[in-house]
Amino acid sequence: MTTKEIASRLVELCRKGNFEAAQKELFSDDAISVEPHATPGFEKETKGLQAIFEKGQKFNDMVKEVHEINVSEPVVADNSFACCLRMHVTMKDGKTNNMNELCVYKIKDGKIISEAFSM
Repeated sequence: MTTKEIASRLVELCRKGNFEAAQKELFSDDAISVEPHATPGFEKETKGLQAIFEKGQKFNDMVKEVHEINVSEPVVADNSFACCLRMHVTMKDGKTNNMNELCVYKIKDGKIISEAFSM
């Protein structure tokens, strides 16, 4: 797949909330995920697809309800792309969270090798 095809597919799956399906299909086994900062229970950097799955599950376990997911069209370069992810969720502790992150992905050999989120 080209970078543009990978970007389009990721956006398509994420708009449906199918984040793990996107990771299984598009990420390399040794991918790295970088958060803007370490938060309680989460590391700043997660290495490996299995660990990324576990991080996603940990987040999902904290969410009571997803109200909205919005993913922008990707901006594509040769071996990277970026999009904006906005999520409105209610956490199990009752607090609402409006997340707005810039997501930057790097591609190598037809797979995503890294993702980095900035607020």
